[in-house]
Amino acid sequence: MIITISGPPGSGKTTVGMMLAEKMGRKFISTGMIFRQMAEEQGVTLAHFGEMAKADHSIDKELDQRVLEYALDNIVLEGRLAGHMMHLNGFNAFKVWIDAHPKVRAERIARRERKNPDNVFEENRIREECEYQRYMQIYGIDTRNLGVYDMVIQSDAVTPGEIVNDILDRFADAR
Repeated sequence: MIITISGPPGSGKTTVGMMLAEKMGRKFISTGMIFRQMAEEQGVTLAHFGEMAKADHSIDKELDQRVLEYALDNIVLEGRLAGHMMHLNGFNAFKVWIDAHPKVRAERIARRERKNPDNVFEENRIREECEYQRYMQIYGIDTRNLGVYDMVIQSDAVTPGEIVNDILDRFADAR
């Protein structure tokens, strides 16, 4: 069974996804990595490619096709829409949503990217609203609806290792 790890920027989903995949001996696939690869293939920066995706929905659809090709394996799939995409396409998946307070997420990203937390907070707000509108328009997905997830975790005050252990426990119970 596929395990999806979704959540907003800075929630810890990539860290948790990588740790979980390693602990389970599974392959880790990140939709963000695939998106970056697509930007490289086009010879543009990630930021420019993101702007292109706003205007050209075929970019998101190609990303989805690439992700769905991996969904045939027992993998840990990380991405903002991973849980929703598995749900919409009828895949048997254990879907996890990881979240944290917006200020906490901005601070995490600011540390990682050596940026001002206030600027990151605003960038995240704009990015999330843009993605919300884009995903609603393209797929009819309300990313704020967490009803498709088997597990919702707040990562503000717990370590990635604790989250991984919680996921493993719930995943074992779900099987």
